[in-house]
Amino acid sequence: MFLCQYACILSLYSCFLRHARSRNYVSESEVCKLESVPLDFGDYHPLKPITVTESKTKKMNRKGSTSSTSSSSSSSVLDPLSSVLDGTDPLSLFAAAADPVPTTATMDSTRKKRDKDDSPAVGSDFEPWSSKRGEILARYTTTEKLSIVSGSFSRKAATTGSAVSEKVRTRLEELDDLEEGSQKELLNLTQQDYMNRIEELNQSLKDAWSSDQKVKALKIVIQCSKLLSDTTVIQFYPSKFVLITDILDTFGKLVYERIQSMCVDNRVSLPDNFSPECVNDTAKETCLNWFFKIASIRELIPRFYVEAAILKCNKFLSKTGISECLPRLTSMIRGIGDPLVAVYARAYLCRVLLTEMMERCKKLGNNALLLNSVMSAFRAEFIAARSMDFIGMIKECDESGFPKHLLFRSLGLNLALADPPENDRLQILNEAWKVITKLKNPQDYINCAEVWVEYTCRHFTKREVNTVLADVIKHMTPDRAFEDAYPQLQSIIQKVITYIYDFSLLFSVEKFLPFLDMFQKESVRVEVCKCIMESFIKHQQESTKDPVILNALLHICKTMHDSVNALTLEDEKRMLAALINGFIKMVSFGRDFEQQLSFYVEARSMFCNLEPVLVQLIHACVAFCFITIPSLSSIFTRLNLYLHSGQVALANQCLSQADAFFKAAVSLVPEVPKMISVDGKMRPSDAFLLEFLCNFFSTLLVVPDHPEQGVLFLVRGLLNVIQDYTWEDNSDDKIRIYTNVLHLLSAMTQEAYIYHVDKVDSNDTLYGGDSKFLTEINKLCETVIAQILDHLKTLGKEETLKRQSQLALYFFNTILAHGDLRNNKLNQLSVNLWNLAQKHGFADTKTMVKTLEYIKRRSNQPEMSHFTDLALRLPLQSRT
Repeated sequence: MFLCQYACILSLYSCFLRHARSRNYVSESEVCKLESVPLDFGDYHPLKPITVTESKTKKMNRKGSTSSTSSSSSSSVLDPLSSVLDGTDPLSLFAAAADPVPTTATMDSTRKKRDKDDSPAVGSDFEPWSSKRGEILARYTTTEKLSIVSGSFSRKAATTGSAVSEKVRTRLEELDDLEEGSQKELLNLTQQDYMNRIEELNQSLKDAWSSDQKVKALKIVIQCSKLLSDTTVIQFYPSKFVLITDILDTFGKLVYERIQSMCVDNRVSLPDNFSPECVNDTAKETCLNWFFKIASIRELIPRFYVEAAILKCNKFLSKTGISECLPRLTSMIRGIGDPLVAVYARAYLCRVLLTEMMERCKKLGNNALLLNSVMSAFRAEFIAARSMDFIGMIKECDESGFPKHLLFRSLGLNLALADPPENDRLQILNEAWKVITKLKNPQDYINCAEVWVEYTCRHFTKREVNTVLADVIKHMTPDRAFEDAYPQLQSIIQKVITYIYDFSLLFSVEKFLPFLDMFQKESVRVEVCKCIMESFIKHQQESTKDPVILNALLHICKTMHDSVNALTLEDEKRMLAALINGFIKMVSFGRDFEQQLSFYVEARSMFCNLEPVLVQLIHACVAFCFITIPSLSSIFTRLNLYLHSGQVALANQCLSQADAFFKAAVSLVPEVPKMISVDGKMRPSDAFLLEFLCNFFSTLLVVPDHPEQGVLFLVRGLLNVIQDYTWEDNSDDKIRIYTNVLHLLSAMTQEAYIYHVDKVDSNDTLYGGDSKFLTEINKLCETVIAQILDHLKTLGKEETLKRQSQLALYFFNTILAHGDLRNNKLNQLSVNLWNLAQKHGFADTKTMVKTLEYIKRRSNQPEMSHFTDLALRLPLQSRT
């Protein structure tokens, strides 16, 4: 049956080109355009951010806490991520679950509010705790298992009676309940489990307080304070301290607000700077009651921390209450045996300002270690504002206790982050450098100089920077001391190019290039060169022809290029090539083509080992195409460069050069290997060759025939190469290429081609629809179709029937798109191919259904009514 059908198809193929569909590309484009519909969003725009406002409605969560629901500012448009999980989008929930500290947001907001409330009581030098706690939590983590003491709280009924002693006894019994067996220890907790448990305790504290269970709230605080006595996992202790003191601060705030609320008289609250005389007796009694409760806590650590948490409440009792309690609490710390626990207890109690600490340093005298600690602990802005005072104290320090250069280094670290007063800047540099330049030990010197280079670059001109670099060269060159200081020298270079990114200015710094000469270890030298080139590409906005820049950067790029050897990784080669290409793209001599060519020639000779650079130069200079492309190792790089060069030549009306490039590409196709390396893996090359040939045929549509070479000489030559190329046995790529050739030949028969090259007359203009030209195209078409049908015949075997079905449908779609199906013979050919596609049950039914639907839609268009009859002749067979 197939042989009869094949004979029928073979007898009809020659009609394809004689009845190619005449195309009006402009009208077809208009028909295919999607209908545009104006959109009126009113006040709403899909890219406008959704404004979330807090609703008045409160919902109770599982723990009994209140949570506010959020609503969009627009009632008609809802946030799609807010339509689930009670208005909370899942990404926010995920971020909250991934947060190592679940209470960070709420606690930070509380901290900020409290800091704002307390701001009048502190000076401008005060550093808010909220700015430190996040850093501590992120830094001090652990993978070890943790333990926590968990209490089971049972509220006992209070004794009815009016005697104060009975009340006190009852409350003391309730406190003792925690310490006498109502607690259990949870072991082997992960850090996250531990944090979750702390958060549960924090929430329990709030719930107990809101439900008027004040003693239970105190028990929770006592329990949490006890955890600070455990230093088993010492690296996690700072984070534990932050978490526990957050709970203590919450408790202190609740107690303070509770007492303050009792002082409200006729709805008038206490002023900010109230005196104890303004406090009524009830509030004072309640305040004393809290201090009595805390004084009854047996263990030292929880007693200290809980009293410190409500220290502010002393304002309700006495003007000097806080100052009187501080020495006593300070003395209590001496009873803490563990030095780490004692230090953190002092940290919780301490409310220092920088000025007081500086005064202590001056009184102690020669305490360099304390002075260094102060400069390391306080914010850079505070240190920078008092730079001259610190320099004066550093001068008075004794060298024997703590070296002065370390003090100057600590000062320099602060000045790299914050600016000192403008009038002091030069004096600060001179004072510091007097000490630094006298250092004899190269390592001590470079450690200091590295820090102060940044200060110099931030505030001074290239003159001062040059002086500093010269001094570094002077100290580090003898005995090749630079070999032991490459990290510091790299840091200096990084800081210089960070602040001086005008490369004409940078290379005018006399000592910059001599400074680079100290990097004599190749790997380090290449890294430094990469940093410089990355800075140039990032900051150089305009092209340059400055000879100073070009010579310096050519030297730097040459250093990078010469580091490439057989062991260099491909990723490293790509990175180096990208940096060098970025430099080449930024070089422009304008209309001075001789200078531009000279630069390209020099670059080509310098960077011959990096193919991506050669490719860039080929794109930049057409003169390199013929002599450089053959030297490249990647065959598809060569093919694409020949094609691209031919397209560029064609666009510039260089027709003979274009022909030469296209001929070179045609002659190179037979050399394509069966397997090529892609990302380090060997893959078949057929798919890459198919893609290239399709691009090539698209270009050949607009290439005019050479007057001495005959009709379609490039197309014929390429078809001959494709015919002789050895394709994979199980591949249909050759026939798919032939089918695409039919697309090209069909386009060539049109009176006006679908696209043209400006100022280049293509064959539609040269031949003007000449019958001899169309006859030649028809002969080529017959040859190509014969090849397709022969291949379809060979696929009639059992194991290749599926490929036959797919290829028949592919050929059918070509006829559908490019043939004039009003011709009966061509119409019959398409029907035969359709039937062959589904003959053996291997057809893609879904695709064929969509194809049939497309034919029916086309039948509704003008001059396409014959598609109605075609649709009736295309049956769909069900799979068996």
